[in-house]
Amino acid sequence: MNEDALNMSIRKFLKKVGITSQHEIEAAIRENIENDKLSGKTSFAISVQLHAPELGLDHKIDGKIELE
Repeated sequence: MNEDALNMSIRKFLKKVGITSQHEIEAAIRENIENDKLSGKTSFAISVQLHAPELGLDHKIDGKIELE
């Protein structure tokens, strides 16, 4: 196993996940604000599921996004 290649591949994947996730979350927030579904809310729960069947990996990450 080439540690450098592995590290770069993981970093590329995580960068893609981060950028895509941020865009999707921002779009969903804007849409919900426009439809008055988030009025009065200052935060909301969020989670992401990391799943790699070949590795036996199934990990959930929970968090909270603050709007103010």
